[in-house]
Amino acid sequence: MAIFDPPIPPLGEALRCVEVSGVFYCPSEMSEPWGVELPPMDDCVWFHAVIEGSCTLEVDGERQEIRVGDLVVIPHGAGHRAWGAEEAPTPSVFDLPHDHVNEQYAVLRHGGGGAMTRLVCGGVRLHHPAARQLIDALPAVIRTEAAGSPRSDWIWSTLDLMAEETQHVRPGGEAVVSRLCDIVVIQAIRSWMDRDPAARVGWLGALRDPQIGAAIAAIHADPSSDWTVASLAAEVAMSRSAFAARFTELVGESAMKYVARWRMAVAAELLADGGSTVASAAAAVGYESEAAFSRAFTRVTGANPRDSKGSRGV
Repeated sequence: MAIFDPPIPPLGEALRCVEVSGVFYCPSEMSEPWGVELPPMDDCVWFHAVIEGSCTLEVDGERQEIRVGDLVVIPHGAGHRAWGAEEAPTPSVFDLPHDHVNEQYAVLRHGGGGAMTRLVCGGVRLHHPAARQLIDALPAVIRTEAAGSPRSDWIWSTLDLMAEETQHVRPGGEAVVSRLCDIVVIQAIRSWMDRDPAARVGWLGALRDPQIGAAIAAIHADPSSDWTVASLAAEVAMSRSAFAARFTELVGESAMKYVARWRMAVAAELLADGGSTVASAAAAVGYESEAAFSRAFTRVTGANPRDSKGSRGV
């Protein structure tokens, strides 16, 4: 008897695609007085977990006190500052000396020698188009407080493991920490989805809808298919008119505009990886004509596909 994998729900598919490749992972030992600044990086997701002590974090002019066990994710790569008990100068973290384990993993020790705050900080990239669309739907800052989170036990356990791995540099430690960073980011996103009404509207809300979510999953699974409004409606057993109206209502754009945008996101990712020609990227998203694909790519993204080879950014 054949065994089939059950279909992954659309929202689960988006979370499954949250596979990070690290810009850097940085256990940080900060002694009073101290302060640091991280510059903006548009394609980067920052996170900070407080293991010991507390600090003030400022993002877009808004300040929050972050305590032990708290986890903060800054999904859109906004620049931000942090300091200890008293506001102090905040040099760029990239200008401070680090003890480098490798290109992606370093330990930062900074400050005046007083009371200690220990953090694990990181900057990660999410390359899959579904993951990037998920990040676009998130707020500017996600804060998960250990005491108030429905997943607090999971978060604490993950942070405890991360603290254990980062206290002592050991063989394979960077690999363990990188996997834990995946978990930390996904946990923060799931915690926000559980508690924030904003996660139930727009694209995220559409993924939760049984029929529109299934249509989005079909588009994601097979961008090269000759999708039409009628074929998508048939895919989810809806009338054409009802499907078109509901898709636009939930997603905020028409089904065919979404199909076009998704195809170009997939194509841009293929081109950015450097392993695809314009012709092969076009074929992968359903275009037989390279010229027609190039026109569509430029119309949707504002860029020439040949200029997108080897560089990310739709």
